[in-house]
Amino acid sequence: MTMPIKPYEVRTPVAPEVPLLVSIPHTGTHVPDVIAAEFASDHIRSLPMTDWHLHHLYDFLPALGATTIFATYSRFVADLNRPPDDAPLYPGRFETGFVALKTFWGEQIYRTPPSKDEIARRQALVHAPYHAKLLELIEAKIRQFGRVVLIDAHSVASRANLLHGELKGQIYLGDRDGLSCATWLVDTVERGFQKAGYTVTRNDPYKGGYITVHYGKMEQVEALQIEMCERVYMDENDAAGALRHANFSRAKDQLRAVFESVCTETQRQLSKR
Repeated sequence: MTMPIKPYEVRTPVAPEVPLLVSIPHTGTHVPDVIAAEFASDHIRSLPMTDWHLHHLYDFLPALGATTIFATYSRFVADLNRPPDDAPLYPGRFETGFVALKTFWGEQIYRTPPSKDEIARRQALVHAPYHAKLLELIEAKIRQFGRVVLIDAHSVASRANLLHGELKGQIYLGDRDGLSCATWLVDTVERGFQKAGYTVTRNDPYKGGYITVHYGKMEQVEALQIEMCERVYMDENDAAGALRHANFSRAKDQLRAVFESVCTETQRQLSKR
């Protein structure tokens, strides 16, 4: 019997550690064969809705002293950025659940929806251990520094879906309308992206998912979600070729500059306390 793979990977700092933790919950692509066999089509087996290659795009973070945790399983197995009880994040709006049954474009994911027992199994296999490790990393940063900045990193296809129309901008920041982090953090990130020439929007159409909501309630955590349109760093119709795309290395350099400014401002804010 094939043993389950670990539901996350952690990259630890290779430079002096800073109070910055980055979570990348939708970059995973592993799907157990027994689950893939239940997918409704080959299109679903191609894993639309994946945040393609973000663990590569953000691989500069350890050199800045930051810690990274990223998913290995596909969000079609279990969505790490949804509450395990499937409570709505945006009441009244279309949402994909903890175990999604439809894509953002309304396509059926399964021939037969997973049973309650199967959903519970996936919660134990993927969701619970990822969040246990994420909390462990948060608490370790708090013990060391007193506070921690938690960035939840995502990418998104530009084309219209059931959540929103076509995305014309490049960067979408979500702080739950100012509830999940201090203004200085959003301002710093926004300025960094604007300096790189990107259009930045706050809390529309994304205010931040479960990770931003849940951990942003902790007193010592500043939590912010970053959504980057995939066209910034890849051809949205060629996920396999993203790492070779001309924009990939440029986007990584620009991201690094943004996160350098976050590290600098975080240290400055902590020094005031």
